[in-house]
Amino acid sequence: MRSYLSEFVGTALLLAIVAGSGLMGESLAAGNAAVALLGNSIATGAGLYALIVLLGPISGAHFNPVVSLMFWKLGHLDFKKMLAYWGCQFTGAIAGIWLTHLMFSLPIIQESTKVRTGLGIWISEFVSTLVLLSVIHIGDQKVKDRVPMLVALTVTAGYWFTSSTFFANPAVAVARSLTNTFVGIAPNDVFGFVLAEILAALVMVGLFCRSKR
Repeated sequence: MRSYLSEFVGTALLLAIVAGSGLMGESLAAGNAAVALLGNSIATGAGLYALIVLLGPISGAHFNPVVSLMFWKLGHLDFKKMLAYWGCQFTGAIAGIWLTHLMFSLPIIQESTKVRTGLGIWISEFVSTLVLLSVIHIGDQKVKDRVPMLVALTVTAGYWFTSSTFFANPAVAVARSLTNTFVGIAPNDVFGFVLAEILAALVMVGLFCRSKR
């Protein structure tokens, strides 16, 4: 139960950091989107580092269904636990968005109107997920103690070098459709993100399994 609670709380706090820093950045940036994104990316990277360091020893600090999928396929997680992790991650992500709305005195139930779609965006999410999973897998094999920093820096950089701003996480995509703030994504656009993320995960799983054989 500690590992499930860790995944729920960790994913909830991750989304609270993403959405909260987006709101704060936008409110203080005086209309400068670059400044808002800078604050959003730095806060996300810093928060993610702390969460992985603290919760990694408890649950592995996946906070992401495709990360759990990869570790299941590699034999580090059994199927039932993977499904339980997915439930914790999706519900935790939504809880994190609602917590942010409460903290900023916003309506709890929202729906984003921010359009994020198109071939370039979908390719961006595919590449983002490939990069994230590669960093986690290679880091876990070669420099395990540096994985928290590697992931945090990769996500921070990803905000800036990808057109989709590096979601790379189906739970994050779904949860961000429920906030009409700086980090939102229109519900109609979620499917394209999730499909790109899952395809990238399947590619990585195939490569890793083949390399093991």
